[in-house]
Parts: sequence; C-alpha cells; structure tokens
Amino acid sequence: MRTRTPSLVPDEQPYDVAAYIVLNDFGQLGRSYLETDEAKADEKTVVSDIISGQYSNPVRVVAFNTVEGWSRDVTEDIARAVLEREASEAEVSESAKKFVERVRGYAAKREQATADLLSRWLGAAP
Repeated sequence: MRTRTPSLVPDEQPYDVAAYIVLNDFGQLGRSYLETDEAKADEKTVVSDIISGQYSNPVRVVAFNTVEGWSRDVTEDIARAVLEREASEAEVSESAKKFVERVRGYAAKREQATADLLSRWLGAAP
C-alpha cells in the first residue's frame, strides 16, 4: 500500500484570488516591486498601505490571478479607491496624495491624446 506524501504547500490561502503588487520608486536606487505577505496582497490592504504611507513613492500597481490566467495594470483603479477613501480617512500620507495626482495626470493626458486622435480621424473623414 502506498503512503501519500503530504504537500509542502499550505492550504490556508485560497488559490483563486487576485494578488496585488506595488512598484515603488526609490529614486536613485531605482524601482522595485515590493515583497508582500500573501495574506496582505489584496486590494483593500494595498489601498490602506498607500494611504498610510507604507510605500514611499508608489508608481504602479499590478493585479494578477494565476488560476484564471490574467494580469493587468490596476494603477488607476487603486488611485480611484485611494481618492474615494481619502474623504473618510483622518490622515492621508503625502506619498498617497502624490500618487493620486500623478495617476490622474497620466489619465488626463491619455484621454486628451485619445480625443485629439479621434478629432483628427473624424476631421479627416470625407
């Protein structure tokens, strides 16, 4: 009779979840995706950590789910969540404010570029 070797992978965390990682800019030292405890790699915790200043200069947030086979840049979604929570938070870190301002600026520039392109395209139509 065969004995089954127990798995080395703990079954405490569900596998089918979205994990969030933050790219932080350390200035002259460069950028790095920061290590995150598996139990704290969720959207709510990332938003709270940005608000509280756990990241000195967050630049990008990426979410992924290996079971479903997807990954995407969720930076704008996280900035929006930070902005929404900002109204109810007593204290918001300076780095969180800068993160939201920077992301909103990028989004506005992208929207303007899209509008310009669409305007040119429509203007060139017969």
